[in-house]
Amino acid sequence: MGVTIKYIAKLANVSHTTVSRALNDSPLVNEETKNKIKAIAKELHYVPNVSARSLVTRKSFNIGLFFSTMGEETTPEFFYQTIMGVNSVIKGNYNLVVKSIDDYNDFSFIDKKNFDGIIVMSQSDNDDNFIDYAHNKKIPVVVLNRYITDNSIVNVLSADMEGAYIATKYLIENGHKNIAFIEGKLGFRASKERKKGFIKALEKYNIKICKEYLVRGNYTMESGYKAMKKLLDIKDRPTAVFCSNDDMAVGAMKASFEAGFTIPDDISIIGFDNSSFCRFTIPALTTVKRDISGVSKKGAEILLSGKDCKNKKIYIDTELIVRESVKKIR
Repeated sequence: MGVTIKYIAKLANVSHTTVSRALNDSPLVNEETKNKIKAIAKELHYVPNVSARSLVTRKSFNIGLFFSTMGEETTPEFFYQTIMGVNSVIKGNYNLVVKSIDDYNDFSFIDKKNFDGIIVMSQSDNDDNFIDYAHNKKIPVVVLNRYITDNSIVNVLSADMEGAYIATKYLIENGHKNIAFIEGKLGFRASKERKKGFIKALEKYNIKICKEYLVRGNYTMESGYKAMKKLLDIKDRPTAVFCSNDDMAVGAMKASFEAGFTIPDDISIIGFDNSSFCRFTIPALTTVKRDISGVSKKGAEILLSGKDCKNKKIYIDTELIVRESVKKIR
């Protein structure tokens, strides 16, 4: 049988109500008593009973983590990094409920009885209806990954446009002028931001934007493979290709190898995300590190702290990770 609040109360010579308040950091308990109770709980490896706490506090102790979709566009790495970041903050204090917004037409289950807070890993503008619904229900909401115009909702983002700009600039600095871009899924905010960064760099360095070099993908390896085949069929083929994520970059590499090209001698490829497999491709993939775990962790910290971060857009920096897939040309 596990350690109970009543047992801790007996050892501390206080009421079980005092123990409950102390473990929940209530200001009604003085610091000396609070520290004593917490020390006993730690020594006994006490694990809170979330269900019992919810009856006492009238809180659900559920945090909802909602993705736009759990389809193949949401890569396993992206999914894992998001959950890892949130879970590192909530630990054993809350239950984490993971859902996909596109699975629901009816949001009636979204209320304060079921959720103490909601984190939305938003990839699409279509999520706005869900976000507005939860916000109007007075549930604390944090939106990650996608810029939203409502300044009353906390917004934590990755600096995707800046990351794409830095990646494209790196290709240009290595002598590339014929640079193609494999775009992300249509309608995803990250796709738009990365394209903006790509175009911004070309314009900055007075490099012509060739429409033939802009090819649509959907963040899957298959789409990167198909997009690259189109680019390789162009008479004046590009010397470098910037892919909107690493999965598409891997597909692009396969298409290049099959067509008899070597990387980076014949064509340079750069990705985005810094997925764990980038170090193990041949050659190792140069990419932009996007700290999704850091974005998710920051969002969870703000949600649980109750800090007022309205009218703020919190950006987590991106970083270029240089490996072996880009060649310097003269």
